[in-house]
Amino acid sequence: MSLPISDDDLKRMNNINFSDYFLKMKEYAKENNVPIIQDEGLAFLLTLVRIKKPIRILEIGTAIGYSASMMANEGCLVYTIERDAKMYEQAMLNVENLGLSDKVKVIFKDALEAFDLVKEYEFDMIFIDAAKAQYTNFFNLYSPLLSPTGIIVTDNMLFHGVKMEDAKTRALRGLIRKLNSYTNFLLDNPNFKTTIFNLGDGIAVSTRR
Repeated sequence: MSLPISDDDLKRMNNINFSDYFLKMKEYAKENNVPIIQDEGLAFLLTLVRIKKPIRILEIGTAIGYSASMMANEGCLVYTIERDAKMYEQAMLNVENLGLSDKVKVIFKDALEAFDLVKEYEFDMIFIDAAKAQYTNFFNLYSPLLSPTGIIVTDNMLFHGVKMEDAKTRALRGLIRKLNSYTNFLLDNPNFKTTIFNLGDGIAVSTRR
């Protein structure tokens, strides 16, 4: 079991410059039940960014722009897709207030319908953190845009530790089945090699074979 990581621990681990605004974004997410990447997952994600040094990143699932802004703060250009109008507006506000409008391009669209808006680009990293039931569709749709040495990162692979036998509703059981199916899809994919890390809420890293 992973121990909780405090903000001070996270700063020390990754030398993250946590401005007051980033902390306010985190608090806003907590107060408004907005799903953002967990601290341990964020630390790992930013470590990958620093190792791979991607020029262009595609993020599926913006929410309030927390992870996109964190990645852009490392010097990357981030294209991020969000379908919820309220989240999109909040993300745009946050990106502007952080002075990252030139580094974070927020696209207001359902990710399954946004391919034509980004198909001209090649991405060094694709970060999937949106509707879990659509993970396989997102992967299939956008993986052709991945650069030869790029990586695809998927968050929430462990779904907060909820197992099928603990799921109390049909909808929840269906979602867990979808995640299990996606896990099998990744591990059996002949074109990608995937490692799943027990960090945060579970993170998968896929690279081309």
